[in-house]
Amino acid sequence: MNQDRSRKLRRLNIVTHRDVGYFLSALTIVYCLSGIALNHIDDWNPDFIITKQEITLQPQQLTPLPSPDDVTRWSRLVGETDYKVYDVPAPGKVKIYYNNASLLIDLNTGTGLYEKIQRRPLFYHANVLHRNSLKGWKWAADVFGVLLILVSITGLFILKGKNGLGGRGKWLVAAGFLVPVAAILIFEFVQA
Repeated sequence: MNQDRSRKLRRLNIVTHRDVGYFLSALTIVYCLSGIALNHIDDWNPDFIITKQEITLQPQQLTPLPSPDDVTRWSRLVGETDYKVYDVPAPGKVKIYYNNASLLIDLNTGTGLYEKIQRRPLFYHANVLHRNSLKGWKWAADVFGVLLILVSITGLFILKGKNGLGGRGKWLVAAGFLVPVAAILIFEFVQA
């Protein structure tokens, strides 16, 4: 009877590990990609693609007090057809605002800088989830974390013998445990 119970528990462990692992696979990949992207936030913007374009206006295109017609004409130079609003943030400068873009024109030099911002495909939404920026998502993230712990624990008991936890598995678990411990110790040493 004891052996029969052991087989049932082993089977339940394997099925739990397999099915929960399948269920979590897509979200795990999304979190991993987002985590890699957010780790390199100093190297690139993982949320947005920002494009910049410099323009030069001809002297006849410059007017000291811009009118809506001037703003529309300048907007066409950067491919924009509809502006939201424009203002004069400083003497001799005009800033035109569009949906997700702006154009700053220096009327003294006749130069302009157009900046457009776009959400980075896939990464923007993955990062919103990863940072728990979506209202209520923290509870889903907590469940995800608990289920990852479950998958990790059940995975420890899948194999038996020399390749299982009683054999080389214990050394691999210990090595995996040493990585964060070493990182913390190095961090503490550097901070001291």
